[in-house]
Amino acid sequence: MAKKITGGKNTAKANIREQKNNKLKNRGLKQERSVKKVDPVASKNKKPEKDAKKDLKVRFLGGVGEIGKNMTVLEYGKDILVIDAGLTFPGDNMPGVDMVIPDASYLTENRSRVRGIVITHGHEDHIGALPFIIKDLGAPIFGTKLTLTLIENKLKERGIENAKLNCVKAGGSVKLGCFSVEFIGVNHSIAGAVALSITTPLGVVFHSGDFKVDYTPVNDSVIDLPRIAEIGKKGVMLLLCESTNVEIEGSALSESAVRKALDSVFSENAKRRLIIATFASNVHRLQQIIDLAEKYKRKVVFSGRSMINIAESASKIGELFIPDGIVADVERLKYFKDEEVVIISTGTQGEPMSALTRMASGEFNKVVIGGNDTVVLSSSVIPGNEKMIYGVINNLYKLGAEVIYESLEPIHASGHACREDLKLLHTLLKPKFFIPVHGEYRHLKKHADLAKSLGMKESNIMIAEIGDTAVLDGKSIKRGEKFKAGSNLVDGVGIDGADSYVLRDRIHLSEDGLFVIVVGVDEMSAELTSLEIIGKGIAVTDEIINGAKANILNALKNVDMRKVNDESELASIIRRGVKNYLYKQTKKNPMILPVVMVV
Repeated sequence: MAKKITGGKNTAKANIREQKNNKLKNRGLKQERSVKKVDPVASKNKKPEKDAKKDLKVRFLGGVGEIGKNMTVLEYGKDILVIDAGLTFPGDNMPGVDMVIPDASYLTENRSRVRGIVITHGHEDHIGALPFIIKDLGAPIFGTKLTLTLIENKLKERGIENAKLNCVKAGGSVKLGCFSVEFIGVNHSIAGAVALSITTPLGVVFHSGDFKVDYTPVNDSVIDLPRIAEIGKKGVMLLLCESTNVEIEGSALSESAVRKALDSVFSENAKRRLIIATFASNVHRLQQIIDLAEKYKRKVVFSGRSMINIAESASKIGELFIPDGIVADVERLKYFKDEEVVIISTGTQGEPMSALTRMASGEFNKVVIGGNDTVVLSSSVIPGNEKMIYGVINNLYKLGAEVIYESLEPIHASGHACREDLKLLHTLLKPKFFIPVHGEYRHLKKHADLAKSLGMKESNIMIAEIGDTAVLDGKSIKRGEKFKAGSNLVDGVGIDGADSYVLRDRIHLSEDGLFVIVVGVDEMSAELTSLEIIGKGIAVTDEIINGAKANILNALKNVDMRKVNDESELASIIRRGVKNYLYKQTKKNPMILPVVMVV
């Protein structure tokens, strides 16, 4: 007969639990744990503690609030993924500096957590910093064939061997810690450019890289819009999208359209020598020029070290087709008539040491510019380079050449998405959160406004600066802690921080000049034996020199040389004695360098 259970619902539950525990006892098992009493009100009001390890952090080491120096970091738990490692070129306020790279000290301090570096394409503003950071990180590098070829060349130039280079095709993917990275083929002004679809524990982060939508590209590799649309349908948590051309309405010009303009240049200058300057990395542009040279029966002469290196590298891996016998060495130019050659040169941005700049200044004896030359600048003006570029154009005109540049003819197609291209990417991906990248602050702001115009909430958009951390938990985006970031300066010998004394001294010297004061002191008598002053980088008269000497002698008049502890103390007295006088006379603060010679 079944046992009768009394005492209501709670008593029944207690009896059932007791019977269950007795059965477990008989089997030699532990009793069921007693249920801990929980205050339902307190439980309801208490918020669960947030586990910071479950947040996705996006850190910006470069590429926001500036053009170039692109470098972004994704961080989840113990895993770090690096996207790009680029450089930018120095401004006028950085004398003697060759290049500017991101301060990667945060990565160096966390090197054991860095699972890999993924590269979107082979432009300098995305790969240029690699030789300077890879030695400390030692992390594997992933990119497409041409991108890795250019990286390998850069590493060899710096004497770096045994770097872990891994080739990934567009459409391929890699697993790096908790991150799964898919490489999506896009169009840009260099072959092998990709966007990145990065699956994280919290959702997909889509990084556009540099891209444009080109339906008629030179190599027939159209941007993979179907795959991008598929990713958008599955859901994108965060979009990081380039902003360079956000101010330009419409869509970017197709690279194929440039061929028509270049073809006209060849046909209209049939009896003249052609010199075409373009970005060495724009392999598609090189291919079009080579194809036209073959069509118009001209020899191709490459001028400029980077142009020669990239042409050779791209040809070896099949990204550039160069017909047999079409290339001639620059040393043989004198054996060809003007109408028989086209020179492909570096120097589109007026770089001081580039081939075109040296031609324009008459310092390149292998190519002498004359009245039968037509020079084509097949490039856009990078902001900040206007003065140098137009200086080169002016010099070319002075030498008698005809010059064709972007404002006169459509001989360049940008590799960056304009507003309609950006709208298309946003519409296909439908991201929950958005951070604009790759642009100055005005570009980022306008891109944020564009996202809002497409229906995105302002609270889901973040405009970042270098050193910022974006923190995402899947439901919200917010600003996290600031971390050490900024710029390091490379001058060919070493690397310094942007606020280093080396740069401050260079700026000081360039603006105010140098005053060298050589003082001779007799070792036995400790008396002054000579006083010479040399001014460098500052205009001074004999009157000022004599006045400076008088001030120094007056400062030393009551100084007992025997009681001066060392030469640095004497140098300090000399500096103080003449500093105010020089400012009053010159309205400058020259660097004062006392040299004490004990004789």
